Amino acid sequence: MAERPARPEPGWVRSAVWWRIYPLGFVGAFPEPPTGPAHPGEHRLLRVIDWLDHAVALGATGLALGPVFASASHGYDTLDHFAIDPRLGDDSDFDRLAAAASERGLRLQLDGVFNHVGRCHPLVQEALRQGPGGEAMRWFRPAVDERGRARLGTFEGHDQLVTLNHDEPAVRAYVVEVMRHWLDRGADAWRLDAAYSVPTGFWADVLPQVRRSHPDVWFEAEVIHGDYTAFVAESTADTVTQYELWKAVWSSIEDRNFFELDWTLQRHNAMLDTFVPATFVGNHDVTRIASRITDPRHLPHAIALLALLGGTPTVYAGDEYGLRAVKEERAGGDDAIRPEFPPRPPSATGILHLHRRLLALRRRHPWLHRARSRAQVLRNRQYVITLEAGGRALDLALNLDDGELPLAPGSVLLDGDASSRVLTGAVAPHGWAISRPGG
Repeated sequence: MAERPARPEPGWVRSAVWWRIYPLGFVGAFPEPPTGPAHPGEHRLLRVIDWLDHAVALGATGLALGPVFASASHGYDTLDHFAIDPRLGDDSDFDRLAAAASERGLRLQLDGVFNHVGRCHPLVQEALRQGPGGEAMRWFRPAVDERGRARLGTFEGHDQLVTLNHDEPAVRAYVVEVMRHWLDRGADAWRLDAAYSVPTGFWADVLPQVRRSHPDVWFEAEVIHGDYTAFVAESTADTVTQYELWKAVWSSIEDRNFFELDWTLQRHNAMLDTFVPATFVGNHDVTRIASRITDPRHLPHAIALLALLGGTPTVYAGDEYGLRAVKEERAGGDDAIRPEFPPRPPSATGILHLHRRLLALRRRHPWLHRARSRAQVLRNRQYVITLEAGGRALDLALNLDDGELPLAPGSVLLDGDASSRVLTGAVAPHGWAISRPGG
């Protein structure tokens, strides 16, 4: 079967590596600090500037910000899409951060929550005041309660998150206006929160309008389940969050079952025929990768996969230090994975050095952005994959076994764990290696 043409994407994305932070947690503004609520005069958003050189040294080319707009609590219950959250600071603080990122060559991504707003949003309050038939009610998805009475629809049962009516022309015009406003202020990309809950026709209308005024913008849609390729085609988003691959990476390593990862990478290859997925091993919504993988000898395997697999990779802040935290399904269950960070980066650790080495290797091989994978060795505990694109190739060997894993004859070792680097033609037990194929 002939390969389908890839969806065009902005040229800068081919070398993109994101460093993602959850700003409200990062600067200690949410949950509420022991000293009381954060105030605008504290200008907490500016603390991020002192970490930008760390992002550059890590190998990132972009800063991906979680919610920064005025909200009631965790940032995903927006109150005003045109104002910076007072707990973070004000518009001038955003401008300073955007300028500092630009000075360092870092692109800037914002988190757009356009599926729903907070119940305290002025338009929600106006809709409740007007009641059914009111003009403001047209902005929100209608629903009925258990008694058959009209009410405002909510997102996945969260009463404080009121769902927008995406069929309403005013809502579409509003989202276009918000996106353009912040792109004019220095943003380069948007993450579309809960994009899977929004009709793809809404995105297919809105995103091209934004591209007409900002042709270099990049849209990353949050999609957890379903047909990723169909979503991209129907929505016109540039990419989706590759949750399938995220799950396969950590569970294959933790369960010593590389067959799961290989199956997922075959699906990943098919996606790369039409778009480049957004890859990650951690984000603000999931248990830290260092907690998912209980054997610390195997954490580097996940980092190597993130650095080498085809895709547009993101490092979630703290993962490069090996932070551990478990997401819990309860009120406040996200707090541990969204901690406050110190004013300045701490001293480098072995895991940080590893991230830097592997991301530097990726920068030296930019073709990895669209690289397909092909299994050379596939066993439960041993996996060698060849990554290929445009006639170039690298081999990634992962060993979870107590015995050595032989490398193909003639392979040229480029990097690996300390034990494998002193071997000849093999990967050490529980080690990993990156090599250039021989011949």
